[in-house]
Amino acid sequence: MSETLNKEPQKKVKPKASKKQVSKQTILDKETITSLETQLEVFKDKHLRLKAEFDNFRRRKVDEISSLLQYDGENVIKGFIPILDDLGRMIESSNTEDKVLKDGMNMVESKINKFLESLDVKPFGEVGDEMNPKIHDAMMTQTDESKDDQVILSVFENGFTYREKVIRHAKVIVNKR
Repeated sequence: MSETLNKEPQKKVKPKASKKQVSKQTILDKETITSLETQLEVFKDKHLRLKAEFDNFRRRKVDEISSLLQYDGENVIKGFIPILDDLGRMIESSNTEDKVLKDGMNMVESKINKFLESLDVKPFGEVGDEMNPKIHDAMMTQTDESKDDQVILSVFENGFTYREKVIRHAKVIVNKR
């Protein structure tokens, strides 16, 4: 037993490789390194593209959310505008002698207009303005020689902007010579 304890495991000695084997191994190592460097460049490129794509995605989402918040309430305003139109028509067609009722309707219309103004809702489409197809819908054309071409002669419905965005086009009659 003492013999087995005292014996140290023998180390294997590698025989020296020939120069041919060393140069083959070096060539294989260089090829492996080149291959790995190429793969590393490919992965770096993919990483940069993915990062750029994610940054663009994040920026688009921030813009979308900002846009949604900026025009929050637009649908409520769009739904309320026809009611305001009806109130205006009711006041115009009213030939009641009840001055208090007519004054009350005018006061309600005035309050609604002030409220919409505070929300940055502005009406547009006045008689005499020049027709702009981006904000006006020409319902009809008429001829009036005393007016210039493409001038608004009459307004069916006012248009409205909400924070500089057109939410309803003005419906108008345009002069056509």
